[in-house]
Amino acid sequence: MEDKKDSKKQESKGKCRVVFGYPLSIFFIVVNEFCERFSYYGMRAVLVLYFRYFLLWDDDLATSIYHTFVALCYLTPILGAIVADSWLGKFKTIIYLSIVYAVGQVALSVSAVHDITDTDRNGKPNNMTFHVVLSMVGLFLIALGTGGIKPCVAAFGGDQFTDQQEKQRRTFFSVFYLCINGGSLLSTIITPVIRAQECGIYSQQSCYSLAFGVPAALMVVALVVFILGSSMYYKAKPEGNIMLDVCRCIGFAVKNRFKHRSKRYPKREHWMDWAEEKYDKLLIAQIKMVLKVLFLYIPLPMFWTLFDQKGSRWTLQATTMNGYFGSIVIQPDQMQTVNPILILTMVPIMGSLVYPAIKKCGLNFTPLKRMTVGMVMASIAFICAALVQMEIDKTLPTFPSKSQSQLKLLNMGTNPLTVMLPGNVLVNLSAAQASDDYFTFDKEDIVVTTDHPQVTRTISLSMGLRQTLLLPPHALDQWILADDLTSKPEQGNNAIRFINGMDIPVNISSPKGDFGLVEPNFYSNYTMIKNGKTTFTLWSGSQSCEYSAEYGFGSSYAYFIPSSLVFGPDCQHSINVSENIKANSVHMALQIPQYFFITTGEVMFSVTGLEFSYSQAPSNMKAVLQAGWLLTNAVGNIIVLIVAEIAKLPKQWAEYLLFASLLLAVCVIFSIMANFYTYIDPAEIEAQFKKDDDKDDEDDKGKRKSSDVEMTRKHSVGSQSDGKQTKI
Repeated sequence: MEDKKDSKKQESKGKCRVVFGYPLSIFFIVVNEFCERFSYYGMRAVLVLYFRYFLLWDDDLATSIYHTFVALCYLTPILGAIVADSWLGKFKTIIYLSIVYAVGQVALSVSAVHDITDTDRNGKPNNMTFHVVLSMVGLFLIALGTGGIKPCVAAFGGDQFTDQQEKQRRTFFSVFYLCINGGSLLSTIITPVIRAQECGIYSQQSCYSLAFGVPAALMVVALVVFILGSSMYYKAKPEGNIMLDVCRCIGFAVKNRFKHRSKRYPKREHWMDWAEEKYDKLLIAQIKMVLKVLFLYIPLPMFWTLFDQKGSRWTLQATTMNGYFGSIVIQPDQMQTVNPILILTMVPIMGSLVYPAIKKCGLNFTPLKRMTVGMVMASIAFICAALVQMEIDKTLPTFPSKSQSQLKLLNMGTNPLTVMLPGNVLVNLSAAQASDDYFTFDKEDIVVTTDHPQVTRTISLSMGLRQTLLLPPHALDQWILADDLTSKPEQGNNAIRFINGMDIPVNISSPKGDFGLVEPNFYSNYTMIKNGKTTFTLWSGSQSCEYSAEYGFGSSYAYFIPSSLVFGPDCQHSINVSENIKANSVHMALQIPQYFFITTGEVMFSVTGLEFSYSQAPSNMKAVLQAGWLLTNAVGNIIVLIVAEIAKLPKQWAEYLLFASLLLAVCVIFSIMANFYTYIDPAEIEAQFKKDDDKDDEDDKGKRKSSDVEMTRKHSVGSQSDGKQTKI
């Protein structure tokens, strides 16, 4: 009977038209996944900026809400898996949650629309509560949608293949992963560009609404494409509330085991066998299969701990590097696109060349062995990152510790100046020039003496800070301390400030940022300037001056406007430059090896892990096991925070080596666990249990039938006896 059911399932799968050996329905699923991933990663690429510059939250709150959202996206797959395997089935779950997903994307897009005229004096919308509530509702719906369908889509795609299409099924998981990275690559390039455009009602502003609107449109496209293939899909029916049955069965087994702890009860082969008194042997066997795989999952979060740092630690590392690739300029956060580019290249190479070549060499490169090697690759990637960080550290300026202060001197006068610092250190300054380096002191109050004019004053420095002492040309003028940067400018920007040595205020502006009005003998705040050529315009009244400069990444400059400046076309040569922080000199290309190794590890670990999870899962628990796989990612992100908080290493390269060492240690443990794992065919085991159950049922029927015959015979004999007695 069961064989007939299985044959009907295979027949229903075979009804779909086959193209190039693949069910046509697969192409709808692949397009759906590409559009959905574009939608998710495109939205996430600009989310923090939306929090920071639209909702005007501070950095800490924006970061906290962002990571809460990402964590929720990796926790909701459990809910989606339970709903799919227990009640709705994968197809309906994907449809319903995709609708929720699209509504959330639209809500987020609408939350970014506001009339710029309806703002307070600080440019903050008066109805900010509406925008915050709508955006939070949108993000919750997105997390529910993207997390809920995540474990279902891959498993649903695997369901479309027959047993005779095992090779095509394996290829599908590789193509599926390519679509994830293809959507991620395009969206992380396109949506930031859209966001940077200016749009708005009655006024121009960053176009967050359109940056969220395009992903929302792609999610609607994903939903429509998936629905169009409805008639071609094989839709496996849910088999009851599996998770509830599993939890009850495990709970009963544990309870029954402790209940019969005495030695007079014989030991059983597996602790789950203690549930046999109440639960079906097939369910117990299926739970055993799931538990075996989940046990292997225990070390896996450590891989994601390293992998997900490419979007945080490695991006921060790139901000201290040089991004010029010939005529192309790569921003620090754009280096993340190296990962999906390499994925799109390496997945087909590994699947069609590397793995077959290893097999021809006679090596049994099993999925668990691939995953082990993938973990080693990720460790090597972090060793490379540590080596790169060491090179970067050699080029970084020496910033003061909390018990130190640093001081630079600027002669604002028109005559040379000699300055005496503590320890009889003499510093000779030309007219309108700054000292080349900073001087470090271990105390707050220092005595500074100058000649021409001869002045001696006690200066109170701030510990842990860099400062520039502005020395005016006249003895009675006030000495001013300007606070300088104590870290590299973020995101590869260049921190620029102007110091006005003239007796008149000067307005300063540029296409990339305005400095405002700088008062006489005072300085402007820092303005962050992107790399490339920038022209600054200085004017006072009707007079103007243009100054042009070319910038790299991560530098800081102070421009001094001398009192002798004459406005006009030749004024550029009169403005003096003080380099406080040198531009990044270590090239971003040095990050490519670490991206190569982490991507190689991802291909061998993640793609293989998806396939392994599907192949080793019972027929009614595939989505649940996929959710367990995704949960390892969420745990990995938590480990990053825990390890970084506990370790608190002063050097970033040391933290990289720590993570690499931890993963190598976990890799050894995983390889030992994998060595004892026995690969199984869940369908074969389930068929055997069903066959045994059918045999037991037939035996029971046979026993009942023979018993009924015996009872009939006895009843017949009794009746005849009674008849005889009656006749007598």
